[in-house]
Amino acid sequence: MATDSAQEGPSSFFGKLRQRLNKGKSWLSGNIGSLLEHPLDDATLEELEEQLILADVGVEAAAWVTDELRKRNKAKDASPTQQLRTAVANLLEPLAEPLVIDRGKQPFIILVLGVNGAGKTTSIGKLAQHFQQQGFSTLLAAGDTFRAAAVEQLQEWGKRVNAPVITQAPGADPAAVIFDALGAARARDIDIVIADTAGRLHTAAGLMDELDKIKRVIGRFDASAPHETLLVLDASQGQNALVQARQFHAKVGLTGLALTKLDGSAKGGIALAIAKAMPMPIRFIGVGEGVDDFNVFDADEFAAALIGADEPDTQS
Repeated sequence: MATDSAQEGPSSFFGKLRQRLNKGKSWLSGNIGSLLEHPLDDATLEELEEQLILADVGVEAAAWVTDELRKRNKAKDASPTQQLRTAVANLLEPLAEPLVIDRGKQPFIILVLGVNGAGKTTSIGKLAQHFQQQGFSTLLAAGDTFRAAAVEQLQEWGKRVNAPVITQAPGADPAAVIFDALGAARARDIDIVIADTAGRLHTAAGLMDELDKIKRVIGRFDASAPHETLLVLDASQGQNALVQARQFHAKVGLTGLALTKLDGSAKGGIALAIAKAMPMPIRFIGVGEGVDDFNVFDADEFAAALIGADEPDTQS
């Protein structure tokens, strides 16, 4: 099995995550931090729950976290900050399920979805490098044929990470492009095909229906494929990102998520909202535009960066 790159240098990525998440501001630099300076009585916990909701955590997750704090505070075995960090890490831990490439599936097919502007095509390029660092060969399928710039962008990423890109003329059938890419991958003995798709609003019925066709065509090539259906979510969209995830999952059946743009105004709480509202593996997170600003999701690291800890929390 290939080595997970997150294990090669997690501390350096943790530094980026802490520096860039919420533009470098932890939850403790705001109202949440002020509340944790007080005893966690019922009034404080009620106000904390409200602040968590404002931080994109969502109603269900905010209620769960404050209930955990109420239980842990009775034991008084840690500071309020430590209790919050541990609760967040425990909530996120089931989502920290790295994508494992089955070498028995060749090519292993990853179908990448997302709305326009979520960072989908950029994430594909970063995924290609991530898997190449693990020793896999990759090929990219330019299935976003409705936007010429998307094909050009993917070709540029292909050059940057030294991965071949299969394209057709603008406006070509996306399913046909991806099917050709699969044939090319098999002929070239490529390990992984990462297929781009048109950026689409989750409310656009026609484009959503097209995903069904793409999956059917991929299934003709390999009945077990796609082996991963990955949705790229812009974390700065907060609860709207959760709505997108639900709609895409209902339509095509997602197997994993990638959270991007955590270096902007994203509060990071959307990960907790996902954990309670629709538990789905968060495979990767992105904290910037650079090719190395992308890594495997780690619950302890994420909780520590979100709360503002110096080191990832490993206490359960």
